[in-house]
Amino acid sequence: MFSLCLQPSASLKVQREEIIGSRGYYSTRVARNPNLEKLQTNYLFPEILERELKHVEKYPNAKVISLGIGDTTQPLPEPVALSMSNYARALSTPQGYTGYGLEQGNKELRRAIAETIYRDLLVEETEIFVSDGAQCDLSRVQDPSFPGYIDSSVIMGQSGDLKNDSGRYGNIKYMKCNLENDFFPDLSKIERTDVIFFCSPNNPTGHAASRQQLQQLVEFAQVNGSIIVYDAAYSAYISDSSPKSIYEIPGSRKVAIEISSFSKTAGFTGVRLGWTVVPKELLYLNGFPVIHDFNRIICTSFNGASNIAQAGGLACLSPEGFKEVMFKVDYYKENARILVETFTSLGFRVYGGSNAPYVWVHFPGSKSWNVFNWILDKTHIITVPGIGFGPAGEGYIRVSAFGHRESILEASKRLITLLCHTN
Repeated sequence: MFSLCLQPSASLKVQREEIIGSRGYYSTRVARNPNLEKLQTNYLFPEILERELKHVEKYPNAKVISLGIGDTTQPLPEPVALSMSNYARALSTPQGYTGYGLEQGNKELRRAIAETIYRDLLVEETEIFVSDGAQCDLSRVQDPSFPGYIDSSVIMGQSGDLKNDSGRYGNIKYMKCNLENDFFPDLSKIERTDVIFFCSPNNPTGHAASRQQLQQLVEFAQVNGSIIVYDAAYSAYISDSSPKSIYEIPGSRKVAIEISSFSKTAGFTGVRLGWTVVPKELLYLNGFPVIHDFNRIICTSFNGASNIAQAGGLACLSPEGFKEVMFKVDYYKENARILVETFTSLGFRVYGGSNAPYVWVHFPGSKSWNVFNWILDKTHIITVPGIGFGPAGEGYIRVSAFGHRESILEASKRLITLLCHTN
């Protein structure tokens, strides 16, 4: 309940003074969101950063190489940067100034996404909602999966309580994806939930689901009346025949929302621009279109992505811009190839790298954080412990290909020196 109180009563003043006197500090009477209390102690990437800072204090002269967080390192394509620069400069003129845009996004950009990314897939521009990056909530998740998906569900109150013995939340159903099942869940053993979150190519394993696997997923959602939230943020990295969009699968428009982003393709991790596709055929139990509610939420809680960023996104999808963007993707794919070759030559079982900018390396019998600490201490290289992505990630590390080529080559040399001596 909210109320307006301009002047505190005398009794409240006394109580406040008693609190300050007894505790040495003042606190409000607003209770903390109980869902935030359910979050595990530290979010993965700030924990990694904290360990990196401590390492730098211990080894101030070390040249640390970060192959951890998936942050792009190559400069923006020139046509894209120029487009944003021109747009920003035009804002200083009466003719070029713009204020609020459409909450759903620039119409021209939405049309370009439909025509360039979803060509021949029947996605309409009115089904596309432009955002400042891709993120969502979920009920069933892949294990391992990006930790932000779990935490967002906890904050929203969808997760249930954390089970300390397993490291899992009670109301989230974890779909185990590992080598034994070709990194795709055994759907015959999965119980129904309202929402299924699925990322392909997967972060962290790098696995891109096949057409047959995605057909199984869509049929599973149809039978159970579930909604798939499909994360296609890394689809540009797919090199084989794996689908780049869930909408390549027949029937998917009735059961799937797709999210994607310019972050890992065009280098927009700092610029921030993404989109969500909500098909008109996607309906609630009562037959009401999901897109109407999604549009209402967007219009209520979001004023639209930056006009400057959207100008950059539009330039990314021009013939010249798109060609430059794919050059950047190829650069990171070559980095991934080098890393895969490095670990494979040392006898490790390595996954991912061919359809994604992440390499998933197995260290059997080892704890992920121990491997992380060991590699950092001996080589000054930052990786990501697999356990940070879920229980099924234990025994693995994720290595990012988002680095400068010279850093990737230097990291490979250091790893070969360390691991050759160890083996």
